[in-house]
Formats: sequence, structure tokens, C-alpha cells
Amino acid sequence: MHELGIIFHIIDEVEKVATANKVESVKKVILEVGEVSTIVPDYFRDCWKWAVERTPHMKGCVLEMVIIAAGSYCQSCGKTYSTTKYAKVCPHCGSSDTYLYTVSLHW
Repeated sequence: MHELGIIFHIIDEVEKVATANKVESVKKVILEVGEVSTIVPDYFRDCWKWAVERTPHMKGCVLEMVIIAAGSYCQSCGKTYSTTKYAKVCPHCGSSDTYLYTVSLHW
């Protein structure tokens, strides 16, 4: 489960910023996560709840995840499509001359 390692890194960075700025308590962290990042949101939230309770500045800190949706653009036909549904091959024209782009979605 790599989620816990990522959370430890995020918490360490937030704790450093809180200490440097003499912040007593961090109430909320907003994190952008790519849809194709391999992070499992439910695992991530469970790990977050456990880990923040062991920190000086972040006890009870709420995590808001903004999922960055994976979309692809086809350079052959100029259409866009869902990367997670169709992968690299364009469902409109069958070309693999595509590239990944992102769109923010609140989740």
C-alpha cells in the first residue's frame, strides 16, 4: 500500500510549513490527485485519518481530494475521449496518435 508513504510525505511537508509559519493547527488539506495515479481514494482517506492523529499540528485535519480526470486528445481526428475507458486508442477513429490531458473534478 503506497498510499501511506505518500501521506507521510504530505504530512511531513505540511508540518514543516506549519512550524515555519507558527501555525497552531491545520484544519484542511486540499490535494489534487490524478485519476490514473494508482492511488485508491478509499485507502488514502483511511490512511489519512489514522496518520493525522499522530501529528502535532494536524489532529482532526480534513482531507479534500480533487481528482484530476484523465482525458485524451486525438491528434488525427481532433476529438477528445476518456483515457480510463479507452486508453491510448481513439474510439472515434482508431488512431493511437493521442496524448493525455487533465481536467479537475471535485470528488
